[in-house]
Amino acid sequence: MKPHDDNPLTRPGPAHPDITDDGIALLVRTFYDRAREDDVLGPIFNRAVQDWDEHIAQITDFWSSIMLRTGRYSGRPLNPHLRLPLEAEHFDRWLALFEQTATELFSSEIAHEFMIRARRIADNFELAIGSMRGEIRTPRHSR
Repeated sequence: MKPHDDNPLTRPGPAHPDITDDGIALLVRTFYDRAREDDVLGPIFNRAVQDWDEHIAQITDFWSSIMLRTGRYSGRPLNPHLRLPLEAEHFDRWLALFEQTATELFSSEIAHEFMIRARRIADNFELAIGSMRGEIRTPRHSR
């Protein structure tokens, strides 16, 4: 048997048997309610998002595709973020608020599964933004 690792790409199927679409929708909705009011993230999100209901539905599909392998999301999530004035502090705050929300809503095992993926997403976005700006960066969040 292969030893467990934190690379979700090596594990097919849902991230955890107790994760549901309803749970993902609650996480996304709760997180964005908080992020919109956050001093660091709120100004970025509120300028960028025109229709919050549509955005939340799209991000719920994104996380459903990641966590449950539903395939409901078919967009390109990096592209809109490339146009935003995102810095390291935004990624750090996004992860902290996302982890706080996941930890409050789920067991530690499920929150861990979300955070493995959230850290990889943050690193991928941060590296891509740095590359676009001609900066050499290294992953800061995933291990």
